[in-house]
Amino acid sequence: MMLSPHIPRKLLIAVAFGVVLTLAPVNAAVRPPHLKYEMMKLPNGLTVVLSPDDSTPIVHVELWYHVGSKDEKPGRTGFAHLFEHMMFKGSKNVDPEEHASMLASIGGQSNAYTNDDATVFWQTVPSQYLPLVLWMEADRMATLRIDKSTFENEREVVKEERRLRVDNPPFGRLSEILYDQFYTVSPYKHTTIGSMKDLDAASVEDVRDFHSQFYVPHNATMAIVGDFDVAQAKELVTRYLARVPKSDRVIPRDYVREAPTKAERRITVNENWPLPAVIVAYPITWDGNPDSYPLHLTSKILSDGDSSRIYQSLVYEKQIALSAFGGGNIIEEPNLFFAVALVAPGHTHDEVEKALVAEFDKLRMQPISERELQRAKNQFFRDYIVDRESVRGKASQLAHAVVIHDDITTADGEVEIFTNMKVSDLQRVAKTYFTPESRLVLKILPKGAR
Repeated sequence: MMLSPHIPRKLLIAVAFGVVLTLAPVNAAVRPPHLKYEMMKLPNGLTVVLSPDDSTPIVHVELWYHVGSKDEKPGRTGFAHLFEHMMFKGSKNVDPEEHASMLASIGGQSNAYTNDDATVFWQTVPSQYLPLVLWMEADRMATLRIDKSTFENEREVVKEERRLRVDNPPFGRLSEILYDQFYTVSPYKHTTIGSMKDLDAASVEDVRDFHSQFYVPHNATMAIVGDFDVAQAKELVTRYLARVPKSDRVIPRDYVREAPTKAERRITVNENWPLPAVIVAYPITWDGNPDSYPLHLTSKILSDGDSSRIYQSLVYEKQIALSAFGGGNIIEEPNLFFAVALVAPGHTHDEVEKALVAEFDKLRMQPISERELQRAKNQFFRDYIVDRESVRGKASQLAHAVVIHDDITTADGEVEIFTNMKVSDLQRVAKTYFTPESRLVLKILPKGAR
């Protein structure tokens, strides 16, 4: 589920619902109404979801390309994220950087993001500018500029972003180390930012081929939410986006999955950072699998915030860790559930490892309390309700259901699944996935430490 970035608003609404969500089970009174939507499929393969909402005179357009870092070939990592940047560098009728500046000039907002499974471009504008947004999206879908100089310049921008976000900050490479050590063949072995080596090795021909395969209408879903007339919006979508040429290229979806391990793995690596870190990780299932829903709630109980089990145990009670966090990375293909702790001075990584493993074992061996389960459900519904306060949140939920679940009804249907979750469901998935033989214990020590 995508969460709203407007934290102050989230906190205010959480407070507003606080009494109900804390003291009583969630009931129909606090569930948001089902989203109203229509779907259409253009002849070129583009899927469009239209959801009218006249509560405010704005419209949000979100375009999901079903391509993320897991679709990159070994040795050519970072391409999906690179195209998040390249898509703002001009098309036949729009100059470089003009897409965002044009929307800003009419009081709109726009941005993009990339993850393992998708690349998303979004814009929120006054509703009368919907035709402009659709025209610009069609223009860059059909006529994106990919010339050598632009590619080389943007590659340097991405490399600098990697330095700022991954290479230079303390613990910035934590996720990269974890996924590289856990996986051998999975496309999730590398992270979205890509490696410096692969970025340097990329050619403009490689980039053009990646674009022509994935950034095509039949690999895209557009969600339009806001103040618009459905019939008019359909006509506009057809007028602008149906003209984008159809592609005959096949989108590969045959992802390699890791074979189950038969014994616990223990790995120690050295990294240039100030404190030892311990990670305990387990392989889990994919988003939308029936087991994924209990795992969502387990993630909240074990590691969501300062009141979670691992933070309370390792940081507050035992005081053997300076920080503890983690959770289930529940995405399109099977991924990881992990917990991380930074070892406090005066304590050992063996102490911390033992405490982390004990928390996973506790979930397997002892049922959680009904109070803990209800609290986790309340956290889910808080996030769910807050997310639907905005047209952007609604669009993200609808598009996620189409692209990742291949089933738009899950945008509303998951409410019932979480409502009916039982203590036994969480213990069942803990016994299924948090097994000693599937576990990786990864210790990351400062360089020079033994």
